[in-house]
Formats: sequence, C-alpha cells, structure tokens
Amino acid sequence: SSSSSSSSSSSSSSSSSSSSTTTWQRGVFLDANNFLARCASPRSGIDPATGQFYPDVQGSTLDENNFLRSYSNDTYLWYDEITDQDPGLFNDPLTYFDTLKTNALTLSGQPRDQFHFTVDSAEWFQLSQSGVSAGYGAEFVILSATPPREIVVAYTEPNSPATQAGLARGALLLSIDGVDINDNTQTGIDRLNAGLSPAGTGETHSFVVRDLGAQSGRSITMTSTLVTAAPVQNVSVINTPTGNVGYMVFNDHIATAEAALVDAVNQLNSGAGIADLVLDLRYNGGGFLALAGQLAYMIAGDTPTGGRIFELQQFNDKHPTINPVTGQVVSPIPFYDMTLGFDTLPVGQALPTLDLSRVFVLTGPNTCSASESIMNGLRGVNLEVIQIGSTTCGKPYGFYPTDNCGTTYFTIQFRGVNDMNFGDYSDGFSPANTLGTVGTLLPGCAVADDFTAPLGDPAENRLAAALAYRDTRNCPTPPLMRPALSGSGASLSAADGVMVKSPWRTNRIVELP
Repeated sequence: SSSSSSSSSSSSSSSSSSSSTTTWQRGVFLDANNFLARCASPRSGIDPATGQFYPDVQGSTLDENNFLRSYSNDTYLWYDEITDQDPGLFNDPLTYFDTLKTNALTLSGQPRDQFHFTVDSAEWFQLSQSGVSAGYGAEFVILSATPPREIVVAYTEPNSPATQAGLARGALLLSIDGVDINDNTQTGIDRLNAGLSPAGTGETHSFVVRDLGAQSGRSITMTSTLVTAAPVQNVSVINTPTGNVGYMVFNDHIATAEAALVDAVNQLNSGAGIADLVLDLRYNGGGFLALAGQLAYMIAGDTPTGGRIFELQQFNDKHPTINPVTGQVVSPIPFYDMTLGFDTLPVGQALPTLDLSRVFVLTGPNTCSASESIMNGLRGVNLEVIQIGSTTCGKPYGFYPTDNCGTTYFTIQFRGVNDMNFGDYSDGFSPANTLGTVGTLLPGCAVADDFTAPLGDPAENRLAAALAYRDTRNCPTPPLMRPALSGSGASLSAADGVMVKSPWRTNRIVELP
C-alpha cells in the first residue's frame, strides 16, 4: 500500500521570489534552491566539511520546511507517494521531514522506507570522517526488547571504557542505574535507554552485568567518552586440512576502514596466502558505498571485475540520466582498484587483491545496505557468495547526506543494481535453508548468532558452519536458528537480535565528489 499524493503531477519553478512570502499550493513546487540555507537560526564561521564559510542567511522555519518539501519532491525515489502537506502547519523541520516519505510496504509487510533520518551536521561530520562517537565502546544487541528482556554485548572497541571495565562478547545486562532490565514502567524504560545509549560524553552510568560463564552478576561503572571505532577486527588465517581460510570482521564502512581493509588483505596475502575467505558482516550496517566497491574488488581481483560495474544508481523517473544531487550524468560505481584517500592513504595507490572465486559471508539482521551491496555486487560478476547466518535487513537503497541549516538529512534517492541489473532485495538476502519469511535466497546455511564464543573462534557457530560447508556443502541440522531469546534459559549460542547503532551506520552513504 502507499499513501495518496498529488505530487506526481507537480511542476517546478526557478522563481527567485522571496521564499518567506510563498503560499503553499498543493502539487506546485518551487526549486529547492529558493529556500536552501535560509535558516531560522543561521550558523556562522567555517564549515569543517567544506572549509568555507557557512552559507546560512536569516530565514525562517517555513523556509527550512519548503526546502525539504521541494528537495524531496525532486530527489526522493518515491516522490509520488509523499502526501503533500502544507509546510506552514509544521513548526519543526524534523517533524515535517518525518512525513516526507512513502508508506508503502514490502512483500513481507515491512515498511519499504525504514531509512528516513536526520543527524546534527557537526555530529555527522565527526562520525563519518573519523569513526568517533560518544559512548562506551560496547556494541549491544537486543535479543528481546520486551520482558523478559535480554541485551548482550556483541563486541567492544579497543581502549574504550567497555574494555577497561572488562566487558566482552556474551556479557548480559541485568540492570542499568539501579533499574532492573525488565522494568516496564515508562520511567524505567527511559532510564534504561538513557544508560544504554548516552546522548553525549561525560555521562556516568552504573551497570550490573553477568559475564559469559559467570553464575552471578557484577557491578561496573562506565563514563561515556569519544570512542574511535576499529572497523576491521579479528583478522586471522585458519589452517585447515583443505587449505588456509582467511577471516576478518568488518563492522563499519567508515573513512578509517580504507587503510584497515588494505592492511587486512595484505595480512591475508602474506605467508602461504589463503584459499578461501570468511567475511564477517553480521554487525555491519553500512556506510560509505565506495568502500564496499573497494573491498569487493580486493576479494575478486582484476579478472572478474574488469570492465564491469559494482553498482549502478537508479534515481526516480524525473532523473533517468542525470544525478539530481550532483548534476552529473549518472555513471556506475566501479569496482575501485585504487585507494580513494578516505583517511591516511594517498589517492591512487593500487589495492591488493585476493583473487578468489567465492566468498563466505556471515550475516544477520544487522547486515545492511553497503554490506548487502558487497554481496550483490560480487554476485553481479558471477563470484559465488555463500551466506551463513540469517536474513539481512534489506536496504538496496541509498542517499546523499544533505546539510541544511545545521541538520543533515537522509532521504532515499536511489536504488542500487549490480552488473546484472539486479537490486530487488528489499526483504534481504537469506541462506537457502532459512525457515519462515525469507528474502532473496543464496547458497548457504541458516545459523543463529553465537555469543558463547569470541568472533573469529573456529568453534563459534557461524564460523564453524562456514568451515564445515566449505568442505561438505552441508548445513547444520536442524537449522541453528532462533529469532530471539525468550528468557527461558535458551542458549546464547542460538540467538539473533537487533544491534543498537546510530542510523547513519546502518545505511548506504554516497559522498558528493
């Protein structure tokens, strides 16, 4: 289903009349540039993202709303499914922005657009460029969001408050700031959320946790600080009778990942090299799409990717050939074979390659967007993608971060297709023996997350299943799957849940050139 709208018959105008006096007319849209940077509270000084003075001038909330309305009508992938409402009726641009999206559903009944969000522009710049964010350095997975709740540590960042407190994968939260994890009052829930996701630095919260294997809980205190994520972890070579198998955890497509991915591939290539790769994307929600193109190239090498596309952006029907954000002719994202200068590496340095004909990908519900692009892009050049884990989140869409008046807006502007013109996986990718609701089926095995072993441990369920499937093409029987723990004593080796991550880390981000 979708919301009704008359915007499909809209027209645009390049009128330069004063935006503040514009009267709303249903289905009539001025060019977004008429309202760009006309702010209720203009910023001053230098924009760190551009190195130039902020373009802001004095305007109004209505100007900001009109910008969002016109920009969405021009660039939103499903612009004709937006209900056109008078922007003058909304006194908060963020509230108005929330309405500027489709209400359509996927085949499985999920909202097609679950990816509409905003971030403070200064925060976005810091997060996207350096991987720095306020927190404890512990990534939590919610296995059960309602009582009996179960929230477990998935992994930690090095040199963070979490590691200093001795937190490690598999630790269960029992209480936060004296509030039992199963408290179901609104006050209790608010306090739990405040402690779980601190709003800024310098927040001190107390926790009772039960470490993996412990019989009772222990008390810890953590103070939120600026934590630098290590996007690539646990790089190793596993020796098997049938050859060496490389393994790496890739958690975030952030700028600092470029050098880390190059280092990881060089490490896997050293010594005797590897015959296969297990790429652990179970907690990778996405980020910069160009990094996905780089990693896909490094996995496959020159031969299968030469002259092929990694992903082609398809915009709405107003823009079949011209990118509405950049104004350039739409051109495919390649399998990048050189560094792009995201962080510490120079531009134009040749990337190392593994030259593999297949890859084993460990996935879960937190495998999203740019991570799914790696899978789809490689499938598009006939590299075999074997999926071990559970259904991915289903985000074949992306956007360009758009700053206006101090808020960066993320609205779906394109779908991505691979070299075979396939990109219809809005219900995710699923291993072949997945039970229940499934997305696009790939060879492999349904295996739930296993919090009883460290990531990279060959005994961890998903990695163990990948190693076994590599030799036998057989899956665990019955499928090692469970959507969530029930609190009834079910094993942490049979769990799957939703990770607490900021929205920008669970999407496909395309930067302006």
